[in-house]
Amino acid sequence: MSDASDKPIIAVTAYGLDHRTQKYVDGVERSNGEPWVLLPEHGVGVEEFMAKANALVLTGGEDVHPSRYDSEPLTTRQQWLNEPRDVMEFSLLRAALNDDMPVYAICRGVQLLNVALGGTLVDVEGHMGTLTEHGDIDEVAYHRIFISPGSKLAAVVGSGGIVRVNSIHNQGMREAQKSPLLMASAYSLEDGVIEALESPNHRWVIGVQFHPERRMELPPHFDRLFQSLVERAEERLFTTQKR
Repeated sequence: MSDASDKPIIAVTAYGLDHRTQKYVDGVERSNGEPWVLLPEHGVGVEEFMAKANALVLTGGEDVHPSRYDSEPLTTRQQWLNEPRDVMEFSLLRAALNDDMPVYAICRGVQLLNVALGGTLVDVEGHMGTLTEHGDIDEVAYHRIFISPGSKLAAVVGSGGIVRVNSIHNQGMREAQKSPLLMASAYSLEDGVIEALESPNHRWVIGVQFHPERRMELPPHFDRLFQSLVERAEERLFTTQKR
């Protein structure tokens, strides 16, 4: 085990310090990374982020504000929005992409990745499960997805094909909403909603619509996503130290 000073620093964006954020932190720590949780109120700017972080994890949470993709706010349901978080994450993500930093985008994160690169979002049905009155997950939805063989996602988790994943989201994208700069690497078999995106123009930029940090709800090989991210971050750290 490396000393903490030798571990790559993995920036983890979030909306609060709670049990949900802790799951992402645990995923980083299990993979021998050093988590650095960033909340909007911390006021961390791009310069500090780029000087310190070796990789970026964009986590789940609120809806991306519709104004970010030229859409009107929804009237059919109440949206959960957080504009300070949007400001923070879009700026950090763009800086990370410009410098080819490893990026792992989960749920809201993959939606934000799509929007940041010119895509849009739509409402989707049957992917949310149920929530408690306090906003916690009461019952998770599950569905089968197809992971494209030959994709970066398939290479990381060990195989393509059909697998069952969890689902906790009410927005997403299909081909019509996908950024032209991203490739879809997994789809829901039930309705064609895109379940994973990756960038062909970056060494390691992978986003998934499901929640691998909720480990007991997925096959164990999805742990390899955190492991692979930290490995790429470690490579970046050592390259930077040699300069």
